[in-house]
Amino acid sequence: MTYTSISNVGNDHSFWRKGLEFYNEEIEMMETRLGEIAQKNTSFEARQGVEHFQNQFIVQHNNVDELQHEINLYIQRVGDDSIHHAGHIGTDLVKEHDVLQDKYENLEKIMNGLRHEFKDYLAKWM
Repeated sequence: MTYTSISNVGNDHSFWRKGLEFYNEEIEMMETRLGEIAQKNTSFEARQGVEHFQNQFIVQHNNVDELQHEINLYIQRVGDDSIHHAGHIGTDLVKEHDVLQDKYENLEKIMNGLRHEFKDYLAKWM
């Protein structure tokens, strides 16, 4: 196995963790707003939107939790590997970093789209 300096993975994991915490809080705020809409609007069309967003919030909350778990495991493996190899980590962990980066960026795109879709829904039903 080949090794590289731990500096090659940087501190992205700290940024990811803070971002995921923000997304969890944002989902909770959107759920609160959705509850307000559900109480005020009983039309079929409004209820369809409520159900759609409830499902989306559950799915995205699960996605955030799963990615948080993957990142925590990754951080543990990086720490263990760097301790055992004097500040160096296996190149497989660099590849895993890149995969996690892609997953985080994909989640960002999904959350941004969901946020915009929900704002449009709010504008219609608030």
